[in-house]
Amino acid sequence: MASIYDIKPQFQALLRPATIRLAAWGVTANQVTVAAAVLSLVVGGVIAVAQPNIRVLLLLPVVLLVRMALNAVDGMLAREHNQKSSLGAILNELGDVISDAGLYLSLATVAGVRPTLVVLMVLLAILSELAGVVAVQIGASRRYEGPMGKSDRAFVIGALGLALGLGVSPGRWTDWLLIVMSALIAYTIYNRCRRALREAP
Repeated sequence: MASIYDIKPQFQALLRPATIRLAAWGVTANQVTVAAAVLSLVVGGVIAVAQPNIRVLLLLPVVLLVRMALNAVDGMLAREHNQKSSLGAILNELGDVISDAGLYLSLATVAGVRPTLVVLMVLLAILSELAGVVAVQIGASRRYEGPMGKSDRAFVIGALGLALGLGVSPGRWTDWLLIVMSALIAYTIYNRCRRALREAP
């Protein structure tokens, strides 16, 4: 199934010149990974504390785009500039989950958005990343299939933050959006497990 993850090579190509400069300045992949996680946690906290100010939700699409860029940069620094490490692999996986949880759970503090649906979506998102990582344990490659992978979730939540920040009132439509997201993430978990089992020796 198609996913925004499929356009990652083009996104990386746009960021490669900046990545080369960062490497020349001595910036490491691990520093970028940690910076992305810290940024997400700080902004998630700001959104939660600032409620009921909905304008602060306009930070979501901006931060999610910046975070996607940082995630691409840390990967290129690791692969293309000889910075791969065991610590980096751990930070990369944990950082993504922590960043997602920190940002997305802030939506549970927004009046009119159902907290239980936000929490359900976040828990399923964590399980989907776990499913991708567990594939390695059975001899398959790290799985990134969609249809609601990390990049897809970022796009949808960014669009949601933009709409709410511009004054669109939450209601039934936000409930259904989170329900559909959760269903697609559940299918993503199934899809990753199925592909991993098919690939495993």
